[in-house]
Amino acid sequence: MITNFQQLANFIWSVADLLRGPYRPPQYERVMLPLTVLRRFDAVLAPSKGAVLSKYAELDARNKRLREEKKEPINVDPVLNNLAKDEDGTPLGFHNHSLLDFAKLKGDPDNIGRHLADYIAGFSENIRKIFERFEFDKEIEKLEESNRLYQVVSQFAEIDLHPRKVDNITMGLVFEDLIRRFNEAANETAGDHFTPREVIQLMVNLLLEPDTSVLTQAGVIVTICDPACGTGGMLAEAQNWIRAHNEQATVKVFGQDYNPRSYAVAASDLLIKGHKDGQVVLGNTLTDDPFPDQRFDYLLANPPFGVDWKAEKKTIDCLPNFRGYSGKLPRINDGALLFLLYMMSKFQDYKPSDRDRPGSRTAIVFNGSPLFTGGAGSGESEIRRWIIERDQLEAIVALPEQMFYNTGIGTFIWVVSNRKAEHRKGKIQLIDTRERYTPMKRSLGDKRRYLDQAALDAVTREHGATEHSQTSRVFDNTDFGYRRITVLRPLRLRFQITEETRERFLNTCPELFDAFQAIQDELSTEPYSDWNRVWDDVQRIFKHLPDYVEGWAKVAKGTAQKKIFRDCFTITAPDAAPVVAKRHKKGEVLVSSAWFPGQILPELEAADLYALLGLYADGKTLLEYEPAPALKDFENIPLKEDIVSYFLREVRPYVNDAWIDRETLDEQDGGVGKVGYEINFNRVFFEYKPPRPLAVIDAELAEVEKRIMSLLRDVTE
Repeated sequence: MITNFQQLANFIWSVADLLRGPYRPPQYERVMLPLTVLRRFDAVLAPSKGAVLSKYAELDARNKRLREEKKEPINVDPVLNNLAKDEDGTPLGFHNHSLLDFAKLKGDPDNIGRHLADYIAGFSENIRKIFERFEFDKEIEKLEESNRLYQVVSQFAEIDLHPRKVDNITMGLVFEDLIRRFNEAANETAGDHFTPREVIQLMVNLLLEPDTSVLTQAGVIVTICDPACGTGGMLAEAQNWIRAHNEQATVKVFGQDYNPRSYAVAASDLLIKGHKDGQVVLGNTLTDDPFPDQRFDYLLANPPFGVDWKAEKKTIDCLPNFRGYSGKLPRINDGALLFLLYMMSKFQDYKPSDRDRPGSRTAIVFNGSPLFTGGAGSGESEIRRWIIERDQLEAIVALPEQMFYNTGIGTFIWVVSNRKAEHRKGKIQLIDTRERYTPMKRSLGDKRRYLDQAALDAVTREHGATEHSQTSRVFDNTDFGYRRITVLRPLRLRFQITEETRERFLNTCPELFDAFQAIQDELSTEPYSDWNRVWDDVQRIFKHLPDYVEGWAKVAKGTAQKKIFRDCFTITAPDAAPVVAKRHKKGEVLVSSAWFPGQILPELEAADLYALLGLYADGKTLLEYEPAPALKDFENIPLKEDIVSYFLREVRPYVNDAWIDRETLDEQDGGVGKVGYEINFNRVFFEYKPPRPLAVIDAELAEVEKRIMSLLRDVTE
């Protein structure tokens, strides 16, 4: 048996060199993938080909008579599909009734194009539909016109791709390696990638190991779905795990993919393995649900990183909700979390005491963006909140960088379940594997690292143990939530009339010349650090102006001219007095613990509580200052902390004139500010390393200087 997939992939790639000329390297997959699939079908069908041809001749003769008698002919597909069997005698579910095979195709160079088309037409309908997605008939014509078809078919006839020679795992690796090379030749983006086998193994372990006791029971039936299945590698690995633990288990796999050629490979693989109850469908996961009434025990996927969903937005916006989620959706340029929402919509209902409601588990690969992108109230944060507050996020595993073939970015495996184990309820586990990689001897595209078996086993054990360690931490759900409040500071303005500001104002409002002259006569050109007093003086001056002085009333009433007046003659100054926006009578605004529902307030005087919200006592009134736009800031306060204590500890000591914007307390959730969720791996696993002593650094610099001077002497002497 061939287990070195790289050797086989290299051979097939060498055959692809025959296409150079009529095809560019990115186009090789149009020929190589369908021919690889075709050769494997040919090898699988060979043992029962004689019996199929004999039965087909009999059925064809009967159908001719029935047609002559104008009767309905017999459908040969079900009969021949059942007759075509593997070496164990299991029906394959597909057949080929053509007299041709690869050996015979090789024997007639002059008619290779017509014969190859006839050979494909001899397959059962389910196989013909797959080859329609490959659009291989066009490639046959193109290859024949360029005199390359016979050469390529002859090379494929020399290799045996029967499962006894090349098992399904090796064949899957070959497909993935070939597609990776095709994508590299096409200079595809980082979002178009394929999942390394060890990453799939880890995902499967995280998904299935906790259920080992159930999956090893006799007669167990398992359904698995991958809504972005590519060539079917994840589905294959999940099947292998279950079969390795329970040969009698019935595994039904379902998949969907948007790429026609990837779909065709996955659908072919499904047929070769004999999964009659499974199904792989071509379509867009975000808009087309091929399994609307089905739910699955396990789901796993590696959706494209950073894929935009602009093309699907119109369709999604017309839906009353997205797969049961009615909250805010993520940004248009990254729809990764939409795939997770789809997968969660396929969860089985869960009730511990009901065997018909077993619940589900899913594992999905993301880049770092879904962990922390978007502030409180954004689509990404709201989706994270929806998942975490429903207590369905079980664990996240950080993978090393440079693990994927077409991208070197960091990636993460999310494990989500609606049936957490009792000891996991209300908890989220984070596992860090970023430094556990083994360097590869030879890079494959951007993949330069891998996780060896020891690392996979260690991570699987950590996930099962749920204990604190250097690389594994368990947190409460609320540890990742925060309230976002707006922190304001007062606007402070200095007023002064100068020649430059006078000219700018009068150029803008020439009709106020007389009114302005009266102001300048009284205020002169001295600087004033209290805009409130300046404006009181200006209003007093306006009040005593004669009625015929044009424009003063507009300024006094606070129209646009007032803003122009202030903008022209003031600048911000940190030592100036705060600008008063409003004056409230005491009792007009009631501030109490009702502003902070659910919060434990420290003992504060009434005046201090008012000041927290920007209301400052001044005799019988409360002053409300105008906030400075440039000084507006935000604070994310952990859900486990009360807002007031945090503000007094983390904000007030550094900016003693700051206050909490009352509007942000009213925005959401009963007056406690916007709630957001984010997961920051760097913060959790950060280890502080103190700098080396200065004496050590100085000694190293001195040594470097000596070496430099020595080299300079060698050059100059």
